[in-house]
Amino acid sequence: MAAAAASTLTGCSLQIEEAVCGGGHYPVLAVNSGGGDCVPDGEEPAEGWARYPEGKVPEKVGDKWYVYWSTHTLDGKGAIVELPEGE
Repeated sequence: MAAAAASTLTGCSLQIEEAVCGGGHYPVLAVNSGGGDCVPDGEEPAEGWARYPEGKVPEKVGDKWYVYWSTHTLDGKGAIVELPEGE
């Protein structure tokens, strides 16, 4: 029985979650295009970049918002739009 428990415990894979941005930075997305970047805390995004909408900010690579924003972006008015195929 102890052997079965040990194999169950060692059979788990360790998942390391990678942050979208390093400490002291926050994620931004390209407006009307696919892509993202990180901006130092306290600075505003450059022209052509925007903060993610509140509550829809990706925090870890592969999380639900990270995946969502791979097929969506913001238009010039801040509305969420789908990216065209191939973007």
